[in-house]
Amino acid sequence: MFISNAFAQSAPAAGGGDMMSSMASMLPLLLMFVVLYFVMIRPQMKRQKEMRAMLEALQKGDEVATAGGLLGRISVLGDQFLTIEIANGVEIKVQRSAVVQVLPKGSYK
Repeated sequence: MFISNAFAQSAPAAGGGDMMSSMASMLPLLLMFVVLYFVMIRPQMKRQKEMRAMLEALQKGDEVATAGGLLGRISVLGDQFLTIEIANGVEIKVQRSAVVQVLPKGSYK
């Protein structure tokens, strides 16, 4: 009276139906990967490419900011290291990868 009737479902047909259900269960996983690629992976690759281009384009006399917060003017360029003049007569040697930003000319005095 208070309990509804329970009806058994028929078993799925053997063959092609099983393949479609496995593909349908993989669809959300595939969709999540595509969204992850466009939201996280692609922008990160673009930032890395821009950073690599910026480091390769460094020239003597450029004003830069390092990851440690130092501001200075490039006085000597090398393959892996560069020398930055942070004050008159004060020079430090840092890795190229420590440079995070090239400042506009005249911003550092």
